[in-house]
Amino acid sequence: MTSPRVALLSPADAERLHALTGMKRLATGLLLVMAVIFAVAFALQDQYPWLAYVRAAAEGGMVGALADWFAVTALFRYPLGLRIPHTNIIANRKDEIGATLGEFVETNFLSEAVVRGKLESMGISARVGAWLSEPANANRLTQELAVAGTGILDLLSDDDIRDLIETTAREHLIQPQWGPSIGRVGERLVASGQQHAAIDLLLDKAEVWLRMHPEAFGQAVSERLPGWVPGFLDKMVDDRAFKEVVGFIHAVRRDQRHPMRIALDAYLADLMRDLQNDPATIFRAEALKVDLLDSPRLREFAGETWEAVKASLTEGLADPKSGLRRGIRSTLLDVGARLVGDRSLGGRIDRWIADSVSYAVQQYRHEIAGVITETVERWDAGETADKIELQVGKDLQFIRINGTVVGALAGLAIFTTAQAISALWG
Repeated sequence: MTSPRVALLSPADAERLHALTGMKRLATGLLLVMAVIFAVAFALQDQYPWLAYVRAAAEGGMVGALADWFAVTALFRYPLGLRIPHTNIIANRKDEIGATLGEFVETNFLSEAVVRGKLESMGISARVGAWLSEPANANRLTQELAVAGTGILDLLSDDDIRDLIETTAREHLIQPQWGPSIGRVGERLVASGQQHAAIDLLLDKAEVWLRMHPEAFGQAVSERLPGWVPGFLDKMVDDRAFKEVVGFIHAVRRDQRHPMRIALDAYLADLMRDLQNDPATIFRAEALKVDLLDSPRLREFAGETWEAVKASLTEGLADPKSGLRRGIRSTLLDVGARLVGDRSLGGRIDRWIADSVSYAVQQYRHEIAGVITETVERWDAGETADKIELQVGKDLQFIRINGTVVGALAGLAIFTTAQAISALWG
């Protein structure tokens, strides 16, 4: 591998490169040792016949070392730069290797049985629950969620949110007719007597207000009398009218079967039916709705609603002691405790995760495995050979060392056998 590539290596790959270089030097050094031994033994074997056995061993070791050097080198590059057929295999067949590797991963690692079995054996819900049950982890996740939530709020367009609220309100609040819906709900409320509490409240407030502001009531009555009526008569009329009105309200309050109450019940019942069936009443209700929620008011309502929600969320997410943050943390701890304690719930969640992931893998496993094939295809041929050699080259150097040792033993065995046969026949 060249120095520019070394500069781009991760610490782990740099360590692998160092080990690979050391093993290459060891294997090459062993070959040189065999060559030196062969040269010395070959030169002196006439004087010392026993060196013939050493020569044969060294010769076999050199042959084995050279053969295995050629085989290992041919995987990653051309030996000595010579373009010998069927060498530089990885670079020349890079795309085929990538496709085969992708197919192997798809078939053996992304099968439904393998994925489902692994997920079911992991006990994901129990692990997540145990992690969430730790207060420190819940605090950390709460902080991360708060940061993420704040970031999302900053990214959202205020105008877009206002438009969404306005559109949603217009579609679900304004476009449907109010009259029939209000009439149906109101009819059930009136039939069950729910209006009585509201009537009692209005009567109570009216009586209290009259008793606290008699002069205001008197002034309202006096203003409607003719101007020629003497002042003392105004006072008498005011007092009399005040007493009658207060007495009437008091009587209605005390008597649940008062004619006024019966009349109000009948009026409300008729109104609820008209809101459902009478076109004129429905039209007036719709006109009132449009008047209350015309476009400018609705836009203003949407803007104020979003601004209030955004301000509340931003403030709550930023304050570690806010109710929102405490609520998130409490919810996470509760979820963690339930996942740990409720095995039935954990089992359902684990099955759901296994089903979901298995389905996704089945649908997209070819695309997932295709990432391997496409990535290898984009690699430079030489870079691919270097990457693979970096991962397995150290082990392959042992082939060279073993070849040297085995070759030496084989050479010695062959020469010894030949000498023994020659002696027997001689």
